Amino acid sequence: MFIYILLLITLFLLLIVKSKKGLHMLQQNLYNENNRYGRWIWKNKKQLFSVEIIAIVLVLIMSLFTYKRHILSLVIILLIIFIYLFRIFFLHYEHKKAQEKKPLVITARIKRLIVTITILHLLPILILLFNWDNKQTVLLSILVLTIMINFNYIIIFLANLINYPVERMVYHYYETKAKNKLKSMDRLKIIGITGSYGKTSCKNILSDILNIKYIARPTPKNLNTYYGLMITVNNHLDKFDEIFIAEMGAYVKGEIRGLCELVHPQYGILTTIGTAHLETFGSEENIVQGKFELIESLPSDGVGVLNGDDKKQMSYQLKNNCKILLIGIENKDVDVLASNITCGYQGTNFMVKFKGDNKEYPFETKLLGKHNVYNILAALALGYEFGISIKQLQQAVKMVQPVEHRLQLKKLGNFYQIDDAYNSNPVGAKNALDVLEMMPGLKVVVTPGMIELGDQEDEYNESFGEQIAKVADFVVLIGKKQTKAIYKGLEKQNYNKDKIIIYNDVKESYKFIQALEHKNGVYALFENDLPDTYNE
Repeated sequence: MFIYILLLITLFLLLIVKSKKGLHMLQQNLYNENNRYGRWIWKNKKQLFSVEIIAIVLVLIMSLFTYKRHILSLVIILLIIFIYLFRIFFLHYEHKKAQEKKPLVITARIKRLIVTITILHLLPILILLFNWDNKQTVLLSILVLTIMINFNYIIIFLANLINYPVERMVYHYYETKAKNKLKSMDRLKIIGITGSYGKTSCKNILSDILNIKYIARPTPKNLNTYYGLMITVNNHLDKFDEIFIAEMGAYVKGEIRGLCELVHPQYGILTTIGTAHLETFGSEENIVQGKFELIESLPSDGVGVLNGDDKKQMSYQLKNNCKILLIGIENKDVDVLASNITCGYQGTNFMVKFKGDNKEYPFETKLLGKHNVYNILAALALGYEFGISIKQLQQAVKMVQPVEHRLQLKKLGNFYQIDDAYNSNPVGAKNALDVLEMMPGLKVVVTPGMIELGDQEDEYNESFGEQIAKVADFVVLIGKKQTKAIYKGLEKQNYNKDKIIIYNDVKESYKFIQALEHKNGVYALFENDLPDTYNE
C-alpha cells in the first residue's frame, strides 16, 4: 500500500506542475479572449496525452490480476513508474522554468481560478474516499489523477468558464469605477494611439515630448486592452494629470471602438496599418476598418493624426468631420514634413517643416531608424497643436529615450545587442534589418520569425529569410518547426548553411554570440521573442 501512496503523491505533484503551465498559458492567451486559449489547446492537443497514462494504466491492470502472486514484480514495476514520474516532474519543471520569458502573475483572478481548479480536482477524489475500499479506492484514485493530469488544460478551460459570471461582476465593478473617475476629470485631454505597428514607441515618444510642458500620463508598458485601460485609469491616473495617452490594441474588428467608448479620446494618432494580427482580424480590410474606429470615434472638434505616406490611410473614406493632421516624409502635402534624414548607429538627424511656417527646423534623436521619424512626427504634430514651442520640441526630441525591446541598442559582454524583441511584423522586421545594416561590425540575426499573420505567415517569413540573407553574417533561428519558412528563404538566396544555427531556446544564442569576434565589434539583432505559448 505504501508504494501506491507514494505514487499518488507523485501524481499530485505532477498535477500541480501541469496546472501551473495551464494557468500560465491561459493568462498569456488573455483568459481565452476570442477563444485564444481554446485555439492554443487545439494546436497543442498532442500534449493532452502522454506516455505516463499508458504506463500507469498498464500497472493498474497488472496489479488487479497479479497482486497476490507476483508482489515483488509489482513493487519493482511501481518503483520504476514512481522514479519515472518523479524524473518527469523535475525535468518538466526545470525545462519550463528555464524557457519562461513572462512568468505567471498571481493576480486575484488567478487565485479565484486556483480555487475552482482545486475543487474540480478534489471532487472525484473525495467521492472515491467516501466509498473507501482500501486498495481498490487508491487504484481508482491513481487512475482518476492520471486522467486529470492528461486532460488538465481542458479542466482549466472549464474552470475559466465556471468563473465567468464572477469575473463579469468584478469586471463591471472596475469598469464603472474607471468611467466615473474619467467623468470627474473633465479637464483631462485624452489621446488614443493605435495602428498595426509602432503604437508603444509612439506612445512613449509622445509622452516624453508632451511632458516638457504638461503632466502627461501614458498607459504603462503594453496595457493596451480594455482591462489594461481600466487598470491604468483606476490605479495610475492622478488628479494632477493633464493628458492621458491611451495605447489601444486590438485582435478583432470592433475592439478599438469599445476602448473609445471607455475613455472617450478627443485626439487620435494612427501609426501604420499593416498585416499584424491578420489571423484574428480575418482580412486586411477588417484591419483598416478596425484601426480607423479610433479616428471615427473622435468628437467633431477632435483632432486625428494620420500618416500621409501610408496608402491604406490615404485611400480610406473617413466617416468623420474632425480636424485631420497629416505627417509624412515622401508625401510633401502634409502638415508636418520631415526631410534630409540621416541615420547612423548613434541616432538619427532630420529637418522638420510645419505647415504655415516657411522655415525648416533641425531635430536629432537617439532613436535608431527612419521608421522612428514617423513616430516623432506624429508626436510633434500634437505637441505643436498643444502650443509647445519649436525650441521645446527640439529639446524634447533630443531627450527621448529608446523604448525597451524596440530597437534598443545595449552592450552585453563583448557584443552589442539590438533588442527588437517585442512583437515583430513584416514592416518592423524590415526596418530592424535596415538598422542592423548600418552597423559597422559583424552582423547576427536572432529570430523565431513572425506570427499571427494568417495564411500569409509562411510567405512573410520566407521573404524575411531572403532579406536576412542580404544583411546578416550569421543567422540564429529559434525553434526548428517555427522557422522552416525563414530557412527556406535563406536557401533561396543560397545563404551559407554553415552560418545558420538553430536552437530551441533563445538563451542558448547568447553563448554562441559571445564567442564571435570582429575588429569593429559584433552586432546582434534580436528580432521578436515569441511568448511561452510558442515554445517547442
